[in-house]
Amino acid sequence: MLRRLHWLILRRLPGPFFGWLGTLMFLLLMQFLIRWLPEITGKGIPILVIIELIAYNLAYMVVLAVPMSVLLASLMAFGDLAESKYYTVIKSTGISFEQIVWPSIIVSAVVAGGMLYFNNVMLPEANHRARQLWSDIRSKRPGFELQPGAFYDGVEDYSMLVRERPEGTNRLVDVTIYDYTQGRSRQGVIKAEEGRIESKAGGSRLVLTLQNGQMHRPLPPDAAHDSARYETLSFDRHQIRFSLSDVIFHRSDQEGSGRSTRTMRTPQLIERADSFETTLRSQYADLNRQVHDRLFPSVTHLPPAPPAAPPDTVLTSPPDTFSRWVSLTGLSRTHSLSTLSSALQDARSLQSTLQSRQRETDWMQQRVRSYRVEIYKKFSIALACIVFMFIGAPLGLTLRRGGLATIGAVALGIFMFYWVTLVQGEKLSERGFFPPWLGMWIANLIMSGVGVWLIVYVVLDLGATPPLRRRLWNWLTSSSAPD
Repeated sequence: MLRRLHWLILRRLPGPFFGWLGTLMFLLLMQFLIRWLPEITGKGIPILVIIELIAYNLAYMVVLAVPMSVLLASLMAFGDLAESKYYTVIKSTGISFEQIVWPSIIVSAVVAGGMLYFNNVMLPEANHRARQLWSDIRSKRPGFELQPGAFYDGVEDYSMLVRERPEGTNRLVDVTIYDYTQGRSRQGVIKAEEGRIESKAGGSRLVLTLQNGQMHRPLPPDAAHDSARYETLSFDRHQIRFSLSDVIFHRSDQEGSGRSTRTMRTPQLIERADSFETTLRSQYADLNRQVHDRLFPSVTHLPPAPPAAPPDTVLTSPPDTFSRWVSLTGLSRTHSLSTLSSALQDARSLQSTLQSRQRETDWMQQRVRSYRVEIYKKFSIALACIVFMFIGAPLGLTLRRGGLATIGAVALGIFMFYWVTLVQGEKLSERGFFPPWLGMWIANLIMSGVGVWLIVYVVLDLGATPPLRRRLWNWLTSSSAPD
């Protein structure tokens, strides 16, 4: 019977898991398209590039969808087991809860192992390529779209206006072009009755042929003319060549840019964090040495003592507080003031050095925290699959006839609490309020505590007994009753 029960549970897990995984991936994909599709469209991006971008961004969606799918699948599988009264029957035969649930824990451990590999190897690479592709898309300007009756500024140093552009042809009617190639102060104006557009070199160059027009341009003074001039030229045919290289989509080198914390693998993150910590220790030691040399200079580094004051030198004013701290015996007033001024200058220099080093070390500490947070995050999200199985199995047996809506609402509430806790722990750890390990593991620790309580609730069958407060009240009343 136990083997048949294990087979029944394992057979019920894959269907809800993959079903919910597909549903969640679809919802996340729709949210991504609604948010970013307006930025992609209208730039002439090849459809294969858009598909590639979506595929890279599916990686972070998998990180969100897999743990929640494990939770939903465990709730549905064990909920069906309780609803069909099968769990009541096998519990009456003496089979314990741990004997029922251990195959599911193994399955969740396998899923967690896959997620661990995914988070440490595939996710950083997908994030890096998506980031690089986004940079290439954003650097591409929209295609050449000259509309009648509207100024077009898509070509550098030119602004164009046409009155009419017959459909299906490259013909332009009543063309006006503002030429800024020689600067705004020498702006040229070209007007033509008609023109024709031709694309060359695969769309990277554009040739505009104008007919029957004039060109107007102010000219600066030169050796032969002392004042500014105004030039007017008439033409029967005039050609202008535009470069559209910034309109063509180009793929940059994938390794051409540096990687951020989200695009590094775990060994790279550990190496960067260790490198920063080594630099911090070296800077602390160097700073400590500098401060010690400034405050306690050795005898060999002291400046030569000034000549002693004449015997008849008398201080006309009492020494200030600093003079009482530092022995200035034997120095004249001039040398005392010079010494104090030099000490004050050294103190200000030391303060400036300390402030500069503090800003530098604060930045390096923040980078170390970011690297450590990302390392722990990769592991904590993967192991959340096992934690959610510990929660879903006893909770599914407790809900029983909850229905799909109840299961979905409970799972959504649990996952939202987990994710908000994880995100807030990440932010607080990066700001130094929590250690990185605590900020990234606190969500799993809380969820593990909830799972342990649910397991105790199911194993001890607390649902079939009176609540703890009622039992405590009955015990108190019975103990206080007279014999």
